[in-house]
This record gives sequence, structure tokens and C-alpha cells, in this order.
Amino acid sequence: MNPGQIKLEWQHEGSDAYFDASSLSDGSLRFICLATLLLQPSLPSVVLLDEPELGLHPAAIGDLASLLRRASTRAQVIVSTQSVTLVNLLRPEDVVVTERVNGTSVFRRLAGAEIESWIEEYALGELWEKNVFGGRP
Repeated sequence: MNPGQIKLEWQHEGSDAYFDASSLSDGSLRFICLATLLLQPSLPSVVLLDEPELGLHPAAIGDLASLLRRASTRAQVIVSTQSVTLVNLLRPEDVVVTERVNGTSVFRRLAGAEIESWIEEYALGELWEKNVFGGRP
């Protein structure tokens, strides 16, 4: 009942019962937080997210990819991930591969020619798993 805090409650359609954040899974809470951030009408110029897919249901990762794409039209969105599922939902031009070369981090966008012959047969995440374009530990 502290007016300086926000309390969220939900009501399931067709039910009189209310539930709050303590009733939700960690993944549900994480997705609500990510959606709240990414759907803000005014985003900061840069949004950094480290492994936002952690704890999410596989179906929610598709929704996350859509939210990231939408937010990226209004801000620079930088996401680190180890999720093949999330990478599969991206376009090659959305991916910047980071690798250590001689003790220095090197960033490069995927070039169309680099994966062009592969992308017809494999999803982007599968190419990452096969180490076609790097980005592996």
C-alpha cells in the first residue's frame, strides 16, 4: 500500500480471481519486464540486453524477437545471446559476430556472400552451431 511503489495485478479472462507477480514464473516475469522496456514510447538511444531469452518459454522467444526488431527501429538495440532459437529468428544483417583476435575484440556484420550459399539450406542458428561464421568461444 506504499504509494511510492507499483503493484501489478492481473485477472485471467473468464475468472474473478486476481493474481500478482508472486504467482508468476521467473520466465513470465522476465518477459513482462522485457516487453515493458521494449514497448516504451520513448527508448534511450541505446538498449543493451544480455541473454534476454534466459528462462523464457521457446514460444516467447519468437515474441521477444519481434519486440527487439520493433524497438530497433527507434533505438540501437544490442543483444548478446547464446540462443540458437533467437538467432534463427534474426536476419543475417541483424547479426554482428564478436570474436577475440590477438587479445582484441573484433566486431563484424555477417556478409551476404559469406553465408549466401548456406542460408538456403540451413537456419542462421544452425550455421552458428556449425561454426560457419564464427562467434564461438
